[in-house]
Amino acid sequence: MEHKGRFAPSPSGRMHIGNVYTALLSWLSIKQRGGSWLLRIEDLDRQRCKPEYTIQLLDDLHWLGLDWDEGPSGDSEPHSPYFQSNRTELYQSTFDQLKSKGLVYDCYCSRADVIAARAPHGSDALSVYRGHCRELSENERRVLLQSKRPAQRIVVPNRKSTFLDGHYGLQHRNLFLDCGDFIIRRADGGFAYQLAVVVDDASMHITEVVRGSDLLASTHQQIFLYNELGFDIPRFYHVPLLVAKDGRRLSKRNKDLDMGALRKQFTPERLVGKIMHRCGFISEEYPLSLQEAQAVFSWEKLPCKNICITD
Repeated sequence: MEHKGRFAPSPSGRMHIGNVYTALLSWLSIKQRGGSWLLRIEDLDRQRCKPEYTIQLLDDLHWLGLDWDEGPSGDSEPHSPYFQSNRTELYQSTFDQLKSKGLVYDCYCSRADVIAARAPHGSDALSVYRGHCRELSENERRVLLQSKRPAQRIVVPNRKSTFLDGHYGLQHRNLFLDCGDFIIRRADGGFAYQLAVVVDDASMHITEVVRGSDLLASTHQQIFLYNELGFDIPRFYHVPLLVAKDGRRLSKRNKDLDMGALRKQFTPERLVGKIMHRCGFISEEYPLSLQEAQAVFSWEKLPCKNICITD
């Protein structure tokens, strides 16, 4: 079986060094295995994702030398389209499959389900939905429907979920108590991140997913969907977050070390060397080509605690 990794950014702003770091480790890991690297644009959040950010993103990846083997370069590619906004039919088909199994119900609770359109972070995972709308009577549903359009949640069982993360080791949670029923379609009709990412990774034959440790909790929800849909589950490797000196996580909103500033300050080789040094792959900071970085990359050397990237 071919090894295939992926980078799936959201074009909601200019990439920052944290995005570059995740893309770099994903590229290095899969290239060490002799595999291919796919680029997918996760633009489900139509309000925040802009075409100009996508153009910048592609240009920044080319500048770094992180060219993809498969991705948004033409409709002739084997698993196109590579923009989530153009994959609605696939999500609808999978949604209908889950609904036919009796796993989907309407939820009228006033929660900020718009965040379901983008990858959740650690703070989002703390909110566990206990299935209130599971128990509504038909009359109650009719009354609520007159004033509010519902989102759709999936029923999760009260059982333990486990998976072996390639970097953090064995992970376990109770699906209902720790994760709860989660949204797979928003009240505005758009499909949620959790459903879309599973459908996309499965249909694109992704075998390895490298992403931030803030997504560890949501992996249990995705594995539940993989199993219900009969999809092969990729190997997950979660990586520590890059943080500022004060411990604050980097964000596009704050323009922390974004690519506009980084390209003025660094060459691609110097930026790769800086990241590889901070990750512990090399003992001193010096320029590295991607081929040189590939030679020193090792999951065993990467720490589990968050990494300070600012001086």
